[in-house]
Amino acid sequence: MQIENHKEEVPFSYYVEQFAQLQPEQSVAKWDGKEFYVNLLGRDFAISHPAYGIRALGDGEIPPLPVQTFLLRYLLEGKAASWLGGWKTFQQMPWGDTYAKPFSGRILARAAFTFGFRLEAFCAACEKLGGTAVEHGDAGYQFDFNDDYKMQILIWAGDEEFPPSVQVLYSDNFAAGFTAEDRVVAGDILISTIKANM
Repeated sequence: MQIENHKEEVPFSYYVEQFAQLQPEQSVAKWDGKEFYVNLLGRDFAISHPAYGIRALGDGEIPPLPVQTFLLRYLLEGKAASWLGGWKTFQQMPWGDTYAKPFSGRILARAAFTFGFRLEAFCAACEKLGGTAVEHGDAGYQFDFNDDYKMQILIWAGDEEFPPSVQVLYSDNFAAGFTAEDRVVAGDILISTIKANM
């Protein structure tokens, strides 16, 4: 395969190679002897192994390469961790301070200006995706991100005096189940999915 988009295709190809070496019993995902089964924001996918292939179960399209790369990393490195009922900000989890600046720019600032002046469209998109409204912010929704992992996105609308602001919360098990880099990507996937449905 000739690589045209190095930012997406190089890491994807790397993880496909790593995935081929995976012993299925080492992964947290359900395995039926041929395929792993994973879910992401209410959509289910089957991923064949050892030769990589992905298919959507039910209605839906194959996700873009960055999402497939995230799912591969989840199969390779994700850990099972039970949700204890609490919520954490990105900075409250391991390595959160180290990645705080990229997270703030890539996730919080982008979400604030994408959603903060369009609350009605934001709410409609979140409901379309199966989000559950929460009583925080001017608008907020909770999502089943994947397996036992949950996320909330809270929006405070902007006006003439104040810019919009956003907070993204992670179920407390994200701290044990995902690396800091993958928590950033999880935020990116959530925001991009909501935006695509507006």
